[in-house]
Amino acid sequence: MRSIAVINQKGGVGKTTTTVNVAAALAESGQRVLVIDMDPQAHATLHMGIELAPGEASIYEVLCGKMSLVEATRKVEEHLSCAGSHIDLAAAEMELSNVEGRDLILRNRLQEVADEYDFVIIDCPPSLGVLTINALAAVDEVILPMQPHFLALHGLSKLLQTIHLVAQQLNPSLQLMGVAFCMFDSGTRLAAEVSRDVEQFFDQSRGQQVPWAEAKVFASRIRRNIRLAEAPSFGRSIFNYAPESNGAVDYRQMAAELLEDRLGDGSRARLAA
Repeated sequence: MRSIAVINQKGGVGKTTTTVNVAAALAESGQRVLVIDMDPQAHATLHMGIELAPGEASIYEVLCGKMSLVEATRKVEEHLSCAGSHIDLAAAEMELSNVEGRDLILRNRLQEVADEYDFVIIDCPPSLGVLTINALAAVDEVILPMQPHFLALHGLSKLLQTIHLVAQQLNPSLQLMGVAFCMFDSGTRLAAEVSRDVEQFFDQSRGQQVPWAEAKVFASRIRRNIRLAEAPSFGRSIFNYAPESNGAVDYRQMAAELLEDRLGDGSRARLAA
């Protein structure tokens, strides 16, 4: 089972959109995928067509030890499931503050479903608190969605520091898989310059003892696409809402990149077809 956290402390960069649509693309290709929504805003949950009422089974109850991850998981469609979130999750930061081993709760719960899924993808909140630390301690890989502008480069350094700290203290296997550029406009010089700067930074990190030593910039650029913005309001992935749109094409290609290591170089062509 591959476990991936999708993280950025800045909101509005395509984090949840990437989580849901990459998961849906992987499921479309036959992979068994679980999405875990660790954000109290529950945007990934809503994007997948689930709206939880207070007290309904959610990831909050899992973290607080009231139920198992299996009990909190709902099937969304074939090969795709979701452990949803609710605003109650915001209270978990305080409730877990004095709990021994609080940073490792999710990692322990994931062991319950390790044989049930090919991918677990976690949508993290736009903050670096207990919920995000739980996600980073539980996974092996991290994806950073970014917009191609210079302010995003400043946020990147803080995120890398957090990943490095978690790798040192909680999760030695944690690695940054790469950066995914979202809302990308290939016609602007700024987008090209930022992309080049990030690629050069990772090239210079090769061989260093850091979690991003093997990181890359995904070749798939997620272009600006109004269909991607509309799909969450219908509780559908881009593949159910606008399967021929640029957004669907781009996320299929990104999912194919994730699969290449496992299935070989032909996976991108099969997914994009």
